[in-house]
Amino acid sequence: MENSTGHTTGDSDGGRDGDSDGGRDDSGSRTAARPENTTETATDIPALALAPDEPTPHEPTPDKKSPHKQTPRSRTPSSRTLRRTRRARRTFLALVLVLLLPLLAAEAALRVNYTGDPAEGTRTRGQDAIWLGHAWVDGRKKDADIEALAARLRGTGIRDLYVHAGPLEHDGTLPASAYRDAGRLIPAVHRALPGVRVQAWLGDVLATESPDGLRLERAATRAAVVESTRAVLAAGFEGAHFDLEPLHSGDRDYLGLLDDLRALTHARGAVLSVAAHQIDPLPAFHSVWGTLTGHPKWWSQAYFGEVARRVDQIAVMSYDTMQPSQSLYGGYVAQQTSLALEATPPTTDLLMGLPFFHENRFGHWDHAETVPAAVRGVRLGLSRTDADRVRFGVALYVDFAATEADWTAYREGWARTAPPE
Repeated sequence: MENSTGHTTGDSDGGRDGDSDGGRDDSGSRTAARPENTTETATDIPALALAPDEPTPHEPTPDKKSPHKQTPRSRTPSSRTLRRTRRARRTFLALVLVLLLPLLAAEAALRVNYTGDPAEGTRTRGQDAIWLGHAWVDGRKKDADIEALAARLRGTGIRDLYVHAGPLEHDGTLPASAYRDAGRLIPAVHRALPGVRVQAWLGDVLATESPDGLRLERAATRAAVVESTRAVLAAGFEGAHFDLEPLHSGDRDYLGLLDDLRALTHARGAVLSVAAHQIDPLPAFHSVWGTLTGHPKWWSQAYFGEVARRVDQIAVMSYDTMQPSQSLYGGYVAQQTSLALEATPPTTDLLMGLPFFHENRFGHWDHAETVPAAVRGVRLGLSRTDADRVRFGVALYVDFAATEADWTAYREGWARTAPPE
C-alpha cells in the first residue's frame, strides 16, 4: 500500500501478488514498494572574490614593444552585479527559512504530541482488521495454515480480514482466477473464527502520476469496478476493501465510484471499506508538496471526511511517514488519529494502520516506524479527541511481513491478550 502508495511488501507467490506476479504486489497495485516521488532542488550561489569597495583599475597603458597592443582590462564585477548577487542570496535564505521554519515547528509539535499518558480503556473495541496476502486465495495456503491463523487471531479483537483478491486490471475488470480458492477459504475461516468477516481486498495503480494505470475518470472503468465487486460478493466475500493509489485529494470520480459501490454492497448486506491516505499535517500541505514533487500524498481533512461518509470502514495508512524517530512517528500517528476522528462520522468504522512490515527506504525507516510507537500514538490521539468512540480500531499491514515482535507489541499494547499456545 502506500507505501505509501502505501502498501509495499509482498510474499513469494508466483501468482498475482508482490511475491512474483510480474510486478504486482499484495497491495493491490501493480508495482512493488513505491517510494515517494520527490524532487530535490539545490541552489548554489558562488561567492565573489572582490569586495564591493575595490577601486576601479587605471586605464591600460600601451605595451612598449608593441605600441598598438594594450594590456587587458581587469574583470572586476560592477556594483550592480554585486547588489543583484546579494539580493539573490538574501532571497534564497528567506525561502529556505519560509520552508524550514514551519516544518521544524511541526516536528517539535509532534515530539510534544507523543508525551503524556493514554487514557484508561483506550484499547481494542473488537473492531480491528488485518491485511492478508494473495496466498490465501490462490491455493498456496492449506487448512493447517487457516488453523494457525485462527489460533493467532483468536481473542485479539480482529473482526475483519482484508484478503488480497486483486489487483484489478487497468480497465476495472477482475478475472475469477485471481481469487479461485475463496470458496474454500471463507467457510474455513467461519468455522475457525466465528463472527470474523472476510473481505476482498481490491486495488490498482491509478493513472494520476503516470500514463499507465486505472483511470477513474472513465465511466466504463468505474462500471467495470462495480461489476468486479459484484462478482467477488457472489463468490462469498462479505465485503469489498479498496486500495487505489495514488489518489489525489479532491478526486470527484472516486467519490462517485464509492456512491455506486455503496449502493451495491448495501443491497447485498455487505461491507464497503477503503484504505485512506494520511491527512494534511499542516494546512493545505498536500498542495504544497504536490507543487514541489508532483506527488501530493496527503488528503485534506475535508476530503477525508467526504470519503468516510460514503463507506462503512476507513483504514488510514498511517505509515510511510518520513519521520526519523519513534517519538516523532508516534506523535505523527497521534496527530493523524485526532484528525481522522474529527473528520469521521461515528457511524463509520475508523481504523488506524499499524506497520507490520520492515523496510528502509525514503519515506520509511524501520527503526522509527515501529508497532509500539504506532500503538502509543493511536492511544494518545484517541484519548485526547474521542476516548469513548466505539467504532474504532487498528488495522495490521501485513500478515506475511510481520514478526513475532510485531504481534507481541499489538497484543500487549492494544489487544491485551496472551500469545497463542
